[in-house]
Amino acid sequence: MARVRLENVTKRYEDITAVDDVSLEVEDGEFVTFVGPSGCGKSTTMETVAGLTKPSDGQVYIGDDDVTTLAPKDRGVAMVFQNIALFPHMDVYENISFGLRLRKYDDEEVRRRVERAAEIVQLEGMLERMPDELSGGQRQRVAIARAIVRDPDVFLMDEPLANLDAKLRVHMRTELQRLHRELGTTIIYVTHDQAEAMTMSNRIAVLNKGKLQQIAPPLTCYNEPTNLFVAGFIGSPSMNFVEGEVVEDGLETKNFDVALEPDVIPGASVGDAVTLGVRPEDVHLAEFADTLADPTDLIDARTDVIEPMGDEIFVYLMLAEDETRTMDEDVTTSPDQLLMSVTSDTDLEADQSVDVVLDRSNVHLFDTESGDALVHGLVDLERTEPDTGRTQTEADS
Repeated sequence: MARVRLENVTKRYEDITAVDDVSLEVEDGEFVTFVGPSGCGKSTTMETVAGLTKPSDGQVYIGDDDVTTLAPKDRGVAMVFQNIALFPHMDVYENISFGLRLRKYDDEEVRRRVERAAEIVQLEGMLERMPDELSGGQRQRVAIARAIVRDPDVFLMDEPLANLDAKLRVHMRTELQRLHRELGTTIIYVTHDQAEAMTMSNRIAVLNKGKLQQIAPPLTCYNEPTNLFVAGFIGSPSMNFVEGEVVEDGLETKNFDVALEPDVIPGASVGDAVTLGVRPEDVHLAEFADTLADPTDLIDARTDVIEPMGDEIFVYLMLAEDETRTMDEDVTTSPDQLLMSVTSDTDLEADQSVDVVLDRSNVHLFDTESGDALVHGLVDLERTEPDTGRTQTEADS
């Protein structure tokens, strides 16, 4: 086992910067997931750890060793890819042991390692099967076992569950958590799937356009996002955003106001443009206002689209008549809309007038120009400097 440290890692391809000055540290035995939209640099960042890509600038450390220029085989890492790539003419035992046999391990050591790995991933009794006799999940376990037998210091997993169906992905998530608990090995995992990132990781590293936005425990990224990008990317459905302005007695938006003391918002003063963020579960029907820590005044709305999801219902609320919106526009991006989440037994219909309130204790404010978070929660404004999981370099500056 080993920790992994990246110091100011940058990767350029001619005029494109895929990874931009990323610094982070993965602790020994930690499970860290790189997450972000397509093209954000998460796979390239992991490939610099693996040695498949050499950084243009910066250093990569595994343990106490600078491995920036070392070949992949000399780094003590094992990779599991999205493409499982098993040898179709070899049985499970031969696929798992292939790397060991290339390295001339004796037969007894190969057998011991393969049997141990098969037991860990629950493939006992399947070692003589051919790949085409296995299910998708079983083939993925073979690929993981092939990595386990190398006894690596670090596991690198690049979207290993992406090709599985939804039910199997959920099952394999639990298998990977059990595997991490049993082995205690450092794991760096790449995915665009928020559910995988949130449920499996000790911490998640959110990247966008090659830059590290935030690295923190999943719930910290969810409850205390460091900027507008993290707030909008983490969470499904995403956070509602409403642009407004700080005024003498609070926050003024196009369709509603929120009372607060503007002089206690760090980094903002009267006249500044701010963006209010609130998650769908923190928008409530007015009848539940008494159950909230600090509800806002009533907000007039009309139900637009209603989406039953089983255990909850997503309700798109129109805050004002929007004469300009067309059917081609994304229903979640209109400035005159809020998305609300309600329980499945809530009786609502489309085109119904309703009053809603926001839970001020879970309202976020962001600087509209920079995108940086100003405050998370408008009840206890003492906690205006949350641990947002910024990198050590940012904290020191």
